[in-house]
Amino acid sequence: MADSRETNAGNSNNKVVGVRRLKEAMAKPASTRIFTVANQKGGVGKTTTTVNIAAALSMGGLRVLVIDLDPQGNASTALGVPHRDIAGIYDVLMGDQPITAVVQKVAGFPSLDCIPSNSSLANAEVNLVSMVARELRLKEALVEISPNYDYIFIDCPPSLGLLTINALAAARELLIPIQTEYYALEGLSQLLETYGIVKKRLNANLELSTIVLTMFDGRTRLSNDVAANVRSHFPKELIDIPIPRAVRVSEAPSYSQTVMTYDPLSPGAIAYMQVAREIAERGKPKEEANFDSNFDSNFDSNVVNINYKRDGEIA
Repeated sequence: MADSRETNAGNSNNKVVGVRRLKEAMAKPASTRIFTVANQKGGVGKTTTTVNIAAALSMGGLRVLVIDLDPQGNASTALGVPHRDIAGIYDVLMGDQPITAVVQKVAGFPSLDCIPSNSSLANAEVNLVSMVARELRLKEALVEISPNYDYIFIDCPPSLGLLTINALAAARELLIPIQTEYYALEGLSQLLETYGIVKKRLNANLELSTIVLTMFDGRTRLSNDVAANVRSHFPKELIDIPIPRAVRVSEAPSYSQTVMTYDPLSPGAIAYMQVAREIAERGKPKEEANFDSNFDSNFDSNVVNINYKRDGEIA
């Protein structure tokens, strides 16, 4: 099996195209779970968390869709999906394209799709203002395709503007990545206030279900103090598997990959796999068995060997 780290992001003829699956499938939810991944503070790991959890769930045999609602298009880049000059979520919000026409398959995963961002999305905040039911454009579009997926993740921009409001109105669950650094909790109250307003006025079904700690450095008192603070305030929502600050996690997007294919045995990949499995376990029918949080500690033993190949090669 070729080392996926050999992939050259700048060479479209050198992409990983195999299919990576786990030996132990992840629990299937009773109905589609739609997550908005939001935090108005930039650089806290929203996109990284979105794409890696989505990739891990897909590896677990679940049908997953990522919607890149950030004009920067970083989720599209990390998933290796073309997005700069093609139709994407902006065209859906404007009513110019049906949502089914802009879904793209993600290479290297069994059932992972992406609706990309494009440069026009930067104009959405302005163009949505004059539209009827402007906060519900995404929710209305998702009705057509949500039954096709087990999980839908909406990656939001670092703001609380109309794009994020659309995402909150369309979702059933809110996932907040919290960086374990000094400013992590600053501004969280504003996000929670926005969440409360959306829940009251636009989406009564929205629940703050999941918090993930990112960029954790267990050697520092600061990281441990922030983790303890979050643990005390959000004991039910927190998935207490901190994502370590790791070079491989940061490097992966530059190769148009998630860390799941870039370096699946790295600490960051293992942590995201454990987080994804707990998310799946929380969403399964209650009568099923309890989650073993140590299951993926040996990630390699849980991965089915795959025939990886580059475009043009025979596996």
